[in-house]
Amino acid sequence: MTLRVALVGGPMYDHLYSLFDRDGMPDTEVVVHADHPTLNRRVAEMLAAGERIDVLATHSKYAPSQAQWLRPLDALVDPGELAPLAVDLCRGPDGLWCVPRLIDVRIMWARHDRLAAVPDSWEAWAASDAVFGFPGRESGLFGTFFELVVGAGGQLFADDGSPCIDSPEAVHAVDLLCTLAGRAPTDLPDWHYDQVDAALLDGRVDAIGAWPGGWGAISRSPLAGVLRPHPYPRGTHRRVSYAGCHAWAIPTTCGDLPGAVALLQLLMSAEAHALDAAGGSVCAHVQAFRDVVPANDIDSDRLAITTAAIEQAMITYPPHARFPELEDAGWAAIHRALRGEVGPADAVRSVQQVAEQVLSGH
Repeated sequence: MTLRVALVGGPMYDHLYSLFDRDGMPDTEVVVHADHPTLNRRVAEMLAAGERIDVLATHSKYAPSQAQWLRPLDALVDPGELAPLAVDLCRGPDGLWCVPRLIDVRIMWARHDRLAAVPDSWEAWAASDAVFGFPGRESGLFGTFFELVVGAGGQLFADDGSPCIDSPEAVHAVDLLCTLAGRAPTDLPDWHYDQVDAALLDGRVDAIGAWPGGWGAISRSPLAGVLRPHPYPRGTHRRVSYAGCHAWAIPTTCGDLPGAVALLQLLMSAEAHALDAAGGSVCAHVQAFRDVVPANDIDSDRLAITTAAIEQAMITYPPHARFPELEDAGWAAIHRALRGEVGPADAVRSVQQVAEQVLSGH
């Protein structure tokens, strides 16, 4: 039986999929191949309609919203060779929702031919005249907002899970984003992840926060000799980097469970994770990541800074079944502030109101 798979697409993901074309691999039909927000929307429609998907690319922050359609994996696969931190992020109250593929955490890349001293904090970036690029829309924008709030000592959610987004730290975070966007190229509000990386490599910005998969393009760029990795900027309270795990899941609409489990086991193998690591990503397979050989001193620094970020700076959202709705409303409000359509306080107030509605179930 041909396995129906839904895949996240983009430069940091696609190199793995050549694995599907090898001799001896199960026959696969790719029913979705898109950026993560588009993947989530399409998959939600398909699963709600009972449409068959055998293996699904997901993410630890989105799995709670898909939990009603995900088959618990504890009795089907053994994640013992994968990083325990990553496995824990993929686990829900009723079992293992998904198995980790990549640990996603940002570090900073800066042009040393333009910056005599690279700002180490968000406040220093705001006070400088240097140009820092960041996603101007969707998950990347809301994640950057999350970093700024937590880095300044604030919270988006209280200990009981209720939203506490309307705070001085959040207003300051949106104001800082507007300041940074004000000296960046005018199309920054349209940038998704890949456009941020391209802006750095095209010389349109001086520095960016990049996820691990951006290393491949950076290492091949004519600018590779002047780009250097740095820890992600720190806030006034602490240094944090918004992160999580890309992962694999088996939906309840799976039509070939043995075949799906076999494919999942292959995707969990050291070989598959080594392919991801070769593209610059932080694979979740412990030994495969240990076996990565740095290409040069810059690559060695990249690996060391990324590992430190995972150990010391990684922050994640609390699990909630309706989180994608909150995230969509959140980034849209901040996006309007970047465009000058609303002020930072109004944007934050709007996010708080939507969060209260969403998380109350209304």
